[in-house]
Amino acid sequence: MFFLDLITGKIVFTSLFIILIHSIETLAYAVRLSGARVKLIASGLSLFSTIVIVSRMANMGQQPLLGSIIDTAPEQDFLGYVESQFRVLIGASTIGTIIGILLLPTFIAIFSRAIIRLADEGGSVPSLLKIGFNWESAMKAIKHFKIPKISYLNGLKLSEIPKRLFLFNMFVTAIYTIGVLAALYASLLSQESERTAIMASGLINGVATILLTIFVDPKISVMSDNVVHGKAKYTNLKGISIMMVTSRLIGTVLAQIMFIPGAYYIAWASKFFV
Repeated sequence: MFFLDLITGKIVFTSLFIILIHSIETLAYAVRLSGARVKLIASGLSLFSTIVIVSRMANMGQQPLLGSIIDTAPEQDFLGYVESQFRVLIGASTIGTIIGILLLPTFIAIFSRAIIRLADEGGSVPSLLKIGFNWESAMKAIKHFKIPKISYLNGLKLSEIPKRLFLFNMFVTAIYTIGVLAALYASLLSQESERTAIMASGLINGVATILLTIFVDPKISVMSDNVVHGKAKYTNLKGISIMMVTSRLIGTVLAQIMFIPGAYYIAWASKFFV
């Protein structure tokens, strides 16, 4: 009965929103693979940047929905109810990442054609969207649907996986996943600094985004360039991409463990600004 009480229309809508965000974030890795595949790295990066900006802006858009969940939480077992709902939302990020991984082969094929079309359209993203969002394009996209196979892992060697990058991406993903949730929950733990704790969410996610941009994205870009110039094999880039989406998936699971400690840390740290 308690579980049914948690699954409200509001939590379902917010969960679907988060699933969409994390699916898009995961599928962004397919763009780099597609760019290297068709040897149009610059056009691929342009499309990649567009997708990432949209997904990260959408991540900010979830904040009013999360605030609404707190505002309408019952007074009885208030903290327990909010924590349970937030854990459902963290679980939604894991589901979204899994969906993105399952759709990765399909979207590599779709993005490959989108990058070529983007180059043909002179780099106009609106023109690309106009062409992409029609019935004929949708039918073609369905034909490219591929179920991930074990053969997709051919050529992937564990010894070639940069373990530091794997762990770094995992922890940053965990922080990015719970940034807003932990800050909101921290505001409930510390009444005297609740507004300070809430405002920390933007800083946390901003720092996580900067870390990904500085330490993760450039390494994948260099690998993509090496593939185009014949200095590395496409299978190497594919292996790195699989490693990155796997570490991302583990990061969303790790977020469940880091959620409450992270909230208490934000509540403690926010007191120094009051």
